[in-house]
Amino acid sequence: MSARDAILDGIRRNRPAGDFPLPEVPLFTPLVGDDHVAEFGERLKRMGGRVAEPGASDVFAGVRERLDAAKVIASAVPELTGNRDLRSVRAPQEVEDVDVAVVRAVFGIAETGSVLFTEDQLIVNAVAYLAQHLVVLLDPADIVPNVQAAYRRPEFGRSAYAVLHTGPSATADIEGVLIHGAQGVRSLTVLMLPRRA
Repeated sequence: MSARDAILDGIRRNRPAGDFPLPEVPLFTPLVGDDHVAEFGERLKRMGGRVAEPGASDVFAGVRERLDAAKVIASAVPELTGNRDLRSVRAPQEVEDVDVAVVRAVFGIAETGSVLFTEDQLIVNAVAYLAQHLVVLLDPADIVPNVQAAYRRPEFGRSAYAVLHTGPSATADIEGVLIHGAQGVRSLTVLMLPRRA
């Protein structure tokens, strides 16, 4: 028996009998106004991200320059065809050369400017970290007021993987200077685009 199996076996044998439900997540009064889209955009901007509006003839007009400059685009959305098929990726290292990843968020959080992804949206979880730039489609109707409301969403309980992103990667430990993109995506742009019916 491996050390791992021995530890897990010990935990199973010594688990107290009975049901131990998780505590109810309290609902605190939101610290944002009623315009969740504006509040989301303001907080995302504070964290180094930005919001782009879809164009009338080209929904990707707000990120067109970024897309046109990219050599490798990995798209996990039907609205845009990329040139890297995420469904054919067998190892996370295969997305290390992605210039732009385009994904749809499950929802956004107005209070923090965060977006949630699960394995269903990302297809390859590593693409949200290894891509140079992340373009996120977000339905404005899917913005919740605060983190407590987000935790009540069913995606956390039924997903094997869920992650909240708030802006691009950043660090400020180098002489107190804020640097974006030091350990992950260099930019995060949210495109407010309703889901297709």
